Amino acid sequence: MTDEERLAWLRLARTEQVGPVTFDQLLRRYGSAAAVLEALPNLAQRGGRNGPLRIPSLDDARRELDAGDRIGAHLLCATEPAFPQQLAALDPPPPLLWVLGDLSIANRPTAAIVGARVASASGQTFARGLAAQLGAEGVTIVSGLARGIDKAAHEGSLATGAIAVLGGGPDDIYPPEHRDLHRQIAERGAVVSESPPGYRAQARDFPRRNRIISGLSLAVVVVEAELKSGSLITARLAGEQGREVLAVPGSPLDPRAKGTNNLIRQGAALCEGPEDVLEALRQVSVREPDHRWQGPADDVDIDAVRDRLAALLSPTPVSRDDLVRAVGEPAPVVLAALTELALAGRAELLPGGMVSSA
Repeated sequence: MTDEERLAWLRLARTEQVGPVTFDQLLRRYGSAAAVLEALPNLAQRGGRNGPLRIPSLDDARRELDAGDRIGAHLLCATEPAFPQQLAALDPPPPLLWVLGDLSIANRPTAAIVGARVASASGQTFARGLAAQLGAEGVTIVSGLARGIDKAAHEGSLATGAIAVLGGGPDDIYPPEHRDLHRQIAERGAVVSESPPGYRAQARDFPRRNRIISGLSLAVVVVEAELKSGSLITARLAGEQGREVLAVPGSPLDPRAKGTNNLIRQGAALCEGPEDVLEALRQVSVREPDHRWQGPADDVDIDAVRDRLAALLSPTPVSRDDLVRAVGEPAPVVLAALTELALAGRAELLPGGMVSSA
């Protein structure tokens, strides 16, 4: 990827209304980020947008790259060879990642270990030991740098390969007491984030963070989790991505076991030690990433279906396949029309092939 392509890729990824799904659809339609940037104003206007779309300038993109250089981070785009294959295979992948450290350890078998922030001593001991034992078997451990189970998993895997995924920028250390742990992971493994350097995480960023944790991993192990834990979101995303989900059983008297016990009840594999995770890793496979260019759809056809699609949308997500059937038009035309509606702020394109009104 040339410097010009990288700047265009970064500008597109940071454009208003362009999430991973919209980014992917636009790139498939136009073939390059530069071509998409040229087409964006017209596409948003056709979708029904009243004001101009906020597109970062070249100077904005250069400032972000300079900020990454200052902290020693590098930018990886989803089509580059160094981008982890299992993450690139997601539908859609995150367009880019900021990386502190060496992400080549993601090319080994990978497993996420996640769980409660307010974790029991026994849960932390189990997570730390499981991470160390899996690391000794050549498995890279992924987690989210949070308190509790995440911290224990990182500590157990420091010597063999740890990846921390952050909701904020790669330099956004939270909680602050994990500063030294963050430094050690960056030196011995990798810290990764979709967000730009200097960005502080907000609540809405953690589902995206969880999607990358599961996307980087072939298996996800939940050690402790209450019924409304964010770790259960990571487990659900892993299942949707075709990854193995395992849960550590616990006492029915402990609220932190209710989420993991419920996962097992729903079909997650039981995890009592490293052999269970290793067996799960032998079962999973990841499809080859698909970066084919579909070519532009006919503008006349898009005009004919755009308003019909908008009328079909509601706050309840519906699959893109159902929308294709409902309007009776070719899938590329429907996807192009949905992308224009998303740019106009009239639709939201969700991972997993779902669409809702914005």
